[in-house]
Amino acid sequence: MKYLFAICLAILAFTEGRGQSYNLSQLESCFLENNYLLIAARYEIAQAEAEVLQERLWTNPIFTVDEANLWSNASSEVLPPLIGNYGKKQQISVELEQLIETAGKRGKRVAIKQLDQQQYVYAFEETMRELKKELRQGFYRLANLKVGKKELSNVISLFEELTQQYANQSQKQNVSLADYQRIQAELVRLRRESLLLDEGITEAISILQTITGIQGLSVEELDTEGCFVSRTARLPLDLLSLVHQQNIGLKQQATAVKKAESQFSLEKARSKPDLTMHLGYDRGGNIMRDFIGVGVSMELPVFNRNKGNIQAAKESIDKERAFQSALRLEMETAVKRYKAQLLAYENALQDWPIQDWTQQAKLIDNYRRHLQVQQISLMEFIDFVQSAREAKQAFLDLWENYNLTYEELQYLVGNDF
Repeated sequence: MKYLFAICLAILAFTEGRGQSYNLSQLESCFLENNYLLIAARYEIAQAEAEVLQERLWTNPIFTVDEANLWSNASSEVLPPLIGNYGKKQQISVELEQLIETAGKRGKRVAIKQLDQQQYVYAFEETMRELKKELRQGFYRLANLKVGKKELSNVISLFEELTQQYANQSQKQNVSLADYQRIQAELVRLRRESLLLDEGITEAISILQTITGIQGLSVEELDTEGCFVSRTARLPLDLLSLVHQQNIGLKQQATAVKKAESQFSLEKARSKPDLTMHLGYDRGGNIMRDFIGVGVSMELPVFNRNKGNIQAAKESIDKERAFQSALRLEMETAVKRYKAQLLAYENALQDWPIQDWTQQAKLIDNYRRHLQVQQISLMEFIDFVQSAREAKQAFLDLWENYNLTYEELQYLVGNDF
């Protein structure tokens, strides 16, 4: 759209950079390299991978040495020595045990751990998307504040000159004291507005510093050239289907449903008793001098068949599926709402009167000359300057809302357009 490029060039006339310059892509690169929350999330993924590896391992066997006598009495039998002449009256029992899990319990636990690992991956992606959205929205906010600060500084300089002129003319009684006090009050109001604007800039730039890890970043270093460009044409036609496929929250909830189903399967498997295999050696403790025997033991599921945990796991599946349906509806509603808002902002920008903002300063200067020759009153001049600033700020706010809404849509879909 030609008018957008014309207005964009006019706005950028106020946004000249000094020193090191950072555009949005450069800030995002610094964010991906330096942000400590992302680094911590990567460690969590590695930790989850290690837990999956640990869950794959079999239970260690148990080795038992038992019934070893430290002395012998008169009723002892004489046995063949163990080593040399030692062991003729030595009794000992050695046993090796190994737990054998039935019904695929170990594999089911591994599957749950793998789903936990996937949740950490999604959590990392969600953290990255949230921080990237916060970075971009903060950048667009600062683009607005940067232009607004430049505009306000010019107006303050104008009123400082007028205040000095009115002070001199008031002393000479060429203008009324009321006019001097009125223009002085307007200057005080503008300076207070400038302080509030500086507070907003400081807060917004500190957020960018934290996200990107760039200490000392200033608003003057931001290259905001791409902040005032229409991007509605980039919107995919199948937004809702993309949300169902790519939204991180929906992916996390789908994984939560799978985990609940896997937990249900595990609880059912736990109702099946495990086996413990025994391999034992006994010396001098039975009718056979050297006895090697095998055995097996198992729990008898008479009183506890894990019914309570099975029922709880089944209810958990229904709960997670209900959450999934609610979240899907919430995402669909949010996407429709943000898309409608974005199109409304786009239409408002298209309907905005085409103005050459670079001529605004000249027009204000013309009004100033009219004021000096008393062709207009002081109140008319102040009202015109305020109206011009409000119109410019409304235009900037509209662009900011447009950009913020666009980023909300990208965040919900889970992908950049």
